[in-house]
Amino acid sequence: MLNRMKNIGTIGGVICCLLGLFGCATAPSSSTPSGKLSLFNGKNLQGWQAYLASHKVRPEQVWQVHHQILFCKGEPMGYLYTTQSFQDFRLLVEWRWPRGSKSGNSGIFLRINGEPRPLPRCVEVQLKSGNAGDLFGFHGMALDGPPERIHKIVGHKLGGNITALIRMRTAERPPGEWNRAEITLQGDRLSVVINGQKVNEAWGVEQVRGPIGLQSEGSPIEFRRVELIPLSSH
Repeated sequence: MLNRMKNIGTIGGVICCLLGLFGCATAPSSSTPSGKLSLFNGKNLQGWQAYLASHKVRPEQVWQVHHQILFCKGEPMGYLYTTQSFQDFRLLVEWRWPRGSKSGNSGIFLRINGEPRPLPRCVEVQLKSGNAGDLFGFHGMALDGPPERIHKIVGHKLGGNITALIRMRTAERPPGEWNRAEITLQGDRLSVVINGQKVNEAWGVEQVRGPIGLQSEGSPIEFRRVELIPLSSH
């Protein structure tokens, strides 16, 4: 997320949540006997809603589904979020920077809560190229980890008081190739595995229910799997 941490202009606009785009957006996600929920059905955006920084842009101008792939234009800033809320879960997300495009920026939002805004109160798993696996707690969202990897930012225009936990290693694939993020959030513990390698682990994560979000932040990005297994709290 934090490629805009300096000299970022004021983002105007209000919530843009057009349910007509999504059809029966409040319908539950499909599930299997194992309890896995397919949050993205590969056909449309059923079960999702959108928040965009500009009310002049329709969600379908930013988010589109083609050939079982969810494409995000990246502008304006905002995010898709699930109509269901979750607190403890294992989440699988596969993403890539489109073939022929430059790598860019996006993120996965966890436990979204608070007032709607372009950068919501939540924990973010960073997908920015070169930094995938960094963790951020926005607007005072609690997050902790080893002191040598923790950074604090106070009073940011978009993110408020931010806690950042830098990844332990980089495990991304080149632009055009699919990446796989496996995220486990249970109680106050959060771990992130990218392409089979653990890249980050946090504790002291604020425990609250909230939607899952996929970010639009300046760069085209594609998603093809968003699957979740609910977990019980410790």
